[in-house]
Amino acid sequence: MSTVTWSFPTRIVFGNGAVAQTGAEAKRLAATRALIVTDKGVVKAGLLAPIEASLRAAGLDVAVFDDVSPNPVEKNIHDGVRAFHEAKADLIVAVGGGSPLDAGKLVRLGIHHHRPLVDYDDATGGDAFITANVPPMLAIPTTAGTGSEVGRSGVVTLDANHRKTVIFSPHLLANAALLDPEITRGLPPFLTAATGFDALTHCLEAYVAKGDHPMADGIALEGLRLTARYLERATADGTDLEARGGMMKAAMMGAVAFQKGLGACHSLAHPLSSEHGMHHGLANALGLPAVVEYNASAVADRLADVAAIFGAPPHCHRLLRGPPRPPPQARPPRGPRRRRHPPRLPPQARRPRLPGRLPHLEPPPLHPRRSPRPLRSLVLTPRTDASYGPLARTPRAEASS
Repeated sequence: MSTVTWSFPTRIVFGNGAVAQTGAEAKRLAATRALIVTDKGVVKAGLLAPIEASLRAAGLDVAVFDDVSPNPVEKNIHDGVRAFHEAKADLIVAVGGGSPLDAGKLVRLGIHHHRPLVDYDDATGGDAFITANVPPMLAIPTTAGTGSEVGRSGVVTLDANHRKTVIFSPHLLANAALLDPEITRGLPPFLTAATGFDALTHCLEAYVAKGDHPMADGIALEGLRLTARYLERATADGTDLEARGGMMKAAMMGAVAFQKGLGACHSLAHPLSSEHGMHHGLANALGLPAVVEYNASAVADRLADVAAIFGAPPHCHRLLRGPPRPPPQARPPRGPRRRRHPPRLPPQARRPRLPGRLPHLEPPPLHPRRSPRPLRSLVLTPRTDASYGPLARTPRAEASS
């Protein structure tokens, strides 16, 4: 077992067999009882065994909450909070793909924060209600896609708005993340490819997003290089631990880079998941080609950099960038500006003679089949259309006139 440790800012333990250090990381946090937050697929795959063994060897009691949906919903969070209290836990260990990792962060939030979850919606400034009063958490990814193990947000479909909602705060960062390529060895090819496209999309959209963030740009480019090198290999041969490790790095880097921003592909992918249950990585893979084509004219230089990373021939880079612009030509110096005078009118047009008396103008007659409508009816009629709906209060007698 050979591991390395980084801090950016999350403490990251990376390497084959890293999950064997789960107990040691828990003891660093002075924990005594751990609640593992995961899903039934992780339990069925037998991935919890080395994690539970490490925690118990370090002297911790362990309970498991595995009722996390593929696209987490609010009930999962409330049930997880209840399980934490029932276990008298003082540590959360989130294990799985993006869904259990996000759920673990939000269960963590719910332990000491008692507002409705919709109040914490990042789109409405809900991060102002999130404090540092949260229990410690370890994050152990079993896929290489979301990078949620180093992210500071959780995504959940709320009862109040029935949409995927981002809850964001630096206080939700895990205390440590353990990235073990061996734990992803059995991931099926479809899930390897789908989660890999999530990592790819994070890196690409972060790199072309608006704004000036050179650190995020550099991390996104390296994440794209790792994806280009290892995604196909990891999908074709799940036992290739070098490729598995490369994709875990790419996923982690994508989540760090997208603090700069994401784009239309993720905006389209979220409703495909919340409304139709589509895997988030697959939704990104389906939307990315159209979004890249749509954005090509606005970010041609950056997309040319991405094309070069993925081995596109040089003429494709030139097509993205377009023909070289000619150098600007110097304008000839302007001469003195001449003052322009309005054209002179002939004398007979300068003082037009008005008639001494205007003819009497009668108003047009009313339509013979229509009687004048009461003023109140005219005012209220526009309120009865479909855009106002229940606001209309037109009396029947007047509405029929």
